[in-house]
Amino acid sequence: MEIAIRGKLALSPNHVFNPKPGDRSSVCKGLCFNFGASVVKSAATAGRGGGLLERPVIEKATPGRESEFDLRRSRKMTPPYRVILHNDDFNKREYVVQVLMKVIPGMTLDNAVNIMQEAHYNGLSLVIICAQADAEGHCMQLRGNGLLSSIEPASGGCC
Repeated sequence: MEIAIRGKLALSPNHVFNPKPGDRSSVCKGLCFNFGASVVKSAATAGRGGGLLERPVIEKATPGRESEFDLRRSRKMTPPYRVILHNDDFNKREYVVQVLMKVIPGMTLDNAVNIMQEAHYNGLSLVIICAQADAEGHCMQLRGNGLLSSIEPASGGCC
């Protein structure tokens, strides 16, 4: 199989194009990089005297999946939201602490007690600041466990 990198390259059926970094006799001038996504492989036909390969088409390795870098960047770019816990007269304090520890990842017993106490005495308390999608999920889980909660856009930076 022959490999063509960027642009058009005339190849004979017996020619193998395999440049090495720093090789002055190769087609690649200056620094040579091997970009796996921009490589086109083509099998030359034995009956023809040579061929001309067209510009390569870049394809994703796994279509439909974003890379981990893209996911991190999109989370940082989304505006932060606050999850607010509201006081209610229906649930016991111990139950509120248990639900907070179950629903919010990384919630410690001390933090859950402080959040519950603040909501009890002040009417509401900040639970967590996170991306909108995560905030909506946490809010729905808190409501699903019988607690009153809401979300609102955070005015400052995240965390």
